[in-house]
Formats: sequence, structure tokens, C-alpha cells
Amino acid sequence: MDVVSKAADSTSYGRGWVFTLLCLLDAATLPAVSLLKSASVVSVLTLASRITGLVRDLLMTSTFGVSAMTDAFWVAFRIPNMLRRMFGEGAFSQAFVPVLAGTKETEGEAATRVLINAVATVLTWTLLLTCVLGIVGAPILVYLMASGLTKGFDAAVLMTRWMFPYIACMSMVALGAGVLNTWKKFAIPAATPVLLNAAMITAAWLGAPWFRRIGIEPIFAMVGGVMVGGLLQLGAILLALHRMGLSPKIALSLAGIRAAWQLPSAKRIGNLMVPALLGVSVAQISLLINTQIASHLAVGSVTWLNGASLLMEFPTALLGVALGVVLMPQLAAAKAANDSDRFSQMIDWGLRLVVLLSVPAAVALMTFAKPLVAVLFHNGAFTESDVAQTTIALMGYGAGLLGLVAIKVLTPGYYATQNIKAPAIIAMAVLVITQGLNLVFVPLLAHAGLALSIGVGALINALWLLIGLVRSGTFVPQPGWGRFALQVLLASALLAAFLLWANTAVPWIALRSDRLMRLGLLILMVCSAVALYFSATWATGLKLRQFLRR
Repeated sequence: MDVVSKAADSTSYGRGWVFTLLCLLDAATLPAVSLLKSASVVSVLTLASRITGLVRDLLMTSTFGVSAMTDAFWVAFRIPNMLRRMFGEGAFSQAFVPVLAGTKETEGEAATRVLINAVATVLTWTLLLTCVLGIVGAPILVYLMASGLTKGFDAAVLMTRWMFPYIACMSMVALGAGVLNTWKKFAIPAATPVLLNAAMITAAWLGAPWFRRIGIEPIFAMVGGVMVGGLLQLGAILLALHRMGLSPKIALSLAGIRAAWQLPSAKRIGNLMVPALLGVSVAQISLLINTQIASHLAVGSVTWLNGASLLMEFPTALLGVALGVVLMPQLAAAKAANDSDRFSQMIDWGLRLVVLLSVPAAVALMTFAKPLVAVLFHNGAFTESDVAQTTIALMGYGAGLLGLVAIKVLTPGYYATQNIKAPAIIAMAVLVITQGLNLVFVPLLAHAGLALSIGVGALINALWLLIGLVRSGTFVPQPGWGRFALQVLLASALLAAFLLWANTAVPWIALRSDRLMRLGLLILMVCSAVALYFSATWATGLKLRQFLRR
């Protein structure tokens, strides 16, 4: 089959623009690009999720502005999100997916289905207890998260209680996503966040005005949006599992629950979750500390950091999360098959793609932050001062973007080998370092210092993980890294010069009243920057076709 036919075929099946583009560059076989194909699917659907998430936050900032009540909502929303990342998508997924993939590879699908049912049973009953405790203990959780939130404290407590069951929905979504990803069905798990964003957009657009008319604080409409979105995501995952014949069977009797607890592979997951929980908890503890510090800074600090975090998460999710989701089950299967060469090559491939795309993205966040924030947020109640404060926070995150993305590729290298202790120990050390950096950065940069400390900490974390993989022999870098890094750096330097000019060439703040012109100029500058960067990499001799050879 010729190259153009391959590209057309991939497009017809919706396999992603990245795959199509690279197919046009080299006549590689389809099996050779299975990782890239899967990553492109996740990346494109994650892009849709991030775009709807951006629309959600733009609508919220325009509708509600920046106030104590918006800070209260983001604190309340962050609590179940934090626990979801710790237990659901964090420790649970890191322990569950490698064991599930290994069981499927070595014991077959029948044993794997037994494992799915056992884990679903244990998780369901654990989540019910967690939700009860969370609802009762909401005041304590809010105080631990943001004790400085004096004006909106009671509202944050009430919103936390209403939204806490969201963690149950999302933890079950994480289980279903782990199963689907192990069966190489990546599309549905990557697309479900769009449902949450759609529900929250509807709540801000229609629910908030209605709440205002009936005398209820409008921000509470967002609580309903969160819960509806969680239920929609869970429904989509369960429907996908049902169509594949993989719907989990949850035991209701004590004997069934006891049998689920005693399954050896389920016990293995539980044992792995302990160090995984420690590692993930460290990152969330760092977030909690930073939110606590931000709540004692100027009003709006939590919201400014949230806006900057949203933009930072675009490249993090599109590249890091997409690669991590795809690599985890593949690496676990390679480990179970004792294919160390394939294992190492997949990590090398992922890291090169990270460097190729996250370095210019980091440059963009540090040199072009103001136009991005102004065009996307400078509307409605979001003021020029809010733009300035969000901009410096985004620059802080940008400084550590390479580390934030690389961690998503490096940690699966540990989890796939069921070595969860090492990343946990590294994360604990980095927590101490990050909070030490806060002592230096926050007095100088206020809330932006919190973002910068996270960025620098992520770089240290990624470097530490990389050294560990190399020293253990798990990862052996392929030849050509020095030349590759130099090519990326040269192209990124040219990109930085262009974006610094673009940052000052247009009066981004003054154009607030002409939104279409400002948006058009932003799109023009971004497209020009992308074309310039890839043209520069091509001029240095870097060929994208090498990414088809993994």
C-alpha cells in the first residue's frame, strides 16, 4: 500500500492528524506505528476535552469573574479532584493497569475477567465508605485545603458536600478506563471528559442565570454541573464495557466481597497501591500546601493559579497524558513477555517525542504567555490586572513544562515493572525540595512563586526518574540523543525570538473590544510559530519519519 493510501485509510477511521501527517512523511508499515496511532487518538480526543474545558473556564470567568465565591468553588472542586487523582486515576490506576495487563498477557482473558470483577467489588464498597466520610468531614477538608478562605468558607463546605460523590463516579471511570486501555480501546476514556465540560458549560450558561433569578448564589449551579458530568462519564464508560462484554460484576453478599478481597491478584494490586498512594499523595500534598499558601495571599490568587494551570495542562495532557496512557499497558505487556529491548525502545521513543514537542511549548508559555491569557480570559469580569497576575503564574509553570510532561512517560517505566516504591521515594524528596523553593520564590513572586516551584520541582523529579531508569538498565538510550537535542534547541531559540517579537508587536490588552481581530491575530501568530519551529527542525536535518520506526 502506498503512503497516500495509508494516510487516507487512517483518516477515514479517525485515527488522528499526527498519524496522518507522519504517514505522509515515510512509507512505514502500519504495525510499526501502533504506538503513535494510539497516542494520536488519545491526543486528539484530549485536545477536544481541553478545548471544551477552556470554553468552560472562559464562560465561568466571564460570568462569575474573580471573587471569594469563585475561589470557594475551585477549592471545593479541587478536593474531590485531588482525592480522585490520589485514589482513582493515581494510585489505583498505577497499581491496577500493570497487574491487569500482565494477567491478560500471561493468564488469558478468563482470569482477567475474574480480576476485573474482584477489583470492581472492592472499589465500589470502599468508595461508598469514602463518600460518607467525606461528606461528614467536609469542614475539616476545606480547612486543610484553604484555611485562609474566610469569606467563602461556609460556601466551600456546602459545595464540597454536594460534589464529594464525584470521586466515586471518577474512580469507577478510572477502573473502566484501565480495562478499555488494556484492550487497546483508548477513544472512549479519552473522550469522556468532554461530557463533564459540556455539563459545566450548560450549568454556567443556563443554570447560573436561573439560580440568580430564584435568589440562589449563581456559582452553586456549577455544583450541579459537576455531578451531572460525573454521572455522564460513568455512563459512557459502562456502556463501552457492556458492548465489549466486559461489564464488571459487583458482589453484594459478604461471601462475594470476602472472596474479592482474597483473590491473589487483587491483593497484589492492594499491596502495590500502598507505595503508589504514597507517591501520588506527595504530589497532592504539594498541591494542598500551595493552595493553602495561595488562600493567604491576595484575593483571586487561587483563581489566577487555576487559569494558568488550565493553559499549562494543554501540552501536559495532549502529550504527556496521552503517551502515559498508551505506554503503560504496552510496557507492562513487554515486561510480562520479558522483551527488554522493546521495553527500552518504547521509553526512548516517548522521550524523544516529549522533547520534540514540549520544549517549544515551554518556550511559548514563557515568551508568549500574555497574549494567550489576554485573548482567552480577558473578557467580561476578568480585568487587566487579572491578566497580568495569571500571566506571571503561567510563565512559572512554563519553566518546568518539560519535567511535567516527561514524568508522564518516565513513571510508566517504573509502574510497568511494578516498581512503585522508587517513584514514591523520589516524589517525597521532591516535595521537600519544592516547599523549600516556596520559601524563596513566594516572598519574591507571590502566587507566581508557587507555580515556579512546581515547575522546578517537576524538572528535578523527571531527571531523578530518568537517572534511576538508566542506572537500573531498564532504559538504554538509543544513539543520536546529542544531535537530536541540539536540533531541538536551535529551532526553539529561533521560536523564542519570534514569540518575543509577537508579544510586543500587538497591543493585546488594548484590543479587548475587538475580540475577533485579537483572536485572529493570536491564531496567525501561533500558526506562524508552529510553521517556523518545524521548518527550523527540518533545516537542521531532523526528520519526523524517525518517530515511525518504533
